[in-house]
Amino acid sequence: MSQERGFLPLDELYREAVLDHYRHPRGRAPLPRVDVTAHGHNPLCGDEIDVALAIDGEHIEAVQVTGRGCAICTASGSIMAELLPGRTVAGAEDTAETFRRLMHGEPPPTGVDLGDLELLEGVQRFPVRVKCALLPWMTLRDALAAHREGIPAAVTTTEGETP
Repeated sequence: MSQERGFLPLDELYREAVLDHYRHPRGRAPLPRVDVTAHGHNPLCGDEIDVALAIDGEHIEAVQVTGRGCAICTASGSIMAELLPGRTVAGAEDTAETFRRLMHGEPPPTGVDLGDLELLEGVQRFPVRVKCALLPWMTLRDALAAHREGIPAAVTTTEGETP
């Protein structure tokens, strides 16, 4: 009945939002300055992405996520590209860890704003797809670690990611 009045059920609304991130991924434009990059690969499904960051002091100025991946991986990277600019490096690391925990069935801490990442919460019911959702975030963590160590690039794979 709600569809007759122009409303979508909540799960359909979430599905549409995730598909919008997949069809129109954010963060694809080249960055004017790149301080660190990381390459991520999920050998189970073939997702491959590159994350590039512009970092000013302790703040993330801009995020670029490119590559090829399934709908879940692409949507997760798109959400990341929208969510992180303006956040501190520590805040980005906290968000990545909170999202990792969410994908493994833990509720997010009270008061934590995950933005559109909450749209991907249902992925946790499909263990093979969890790695797809986490690939951009694990690649981000490796990029931030490389930046801390003064290394301009890092490589990650989800093979070693564990619950």
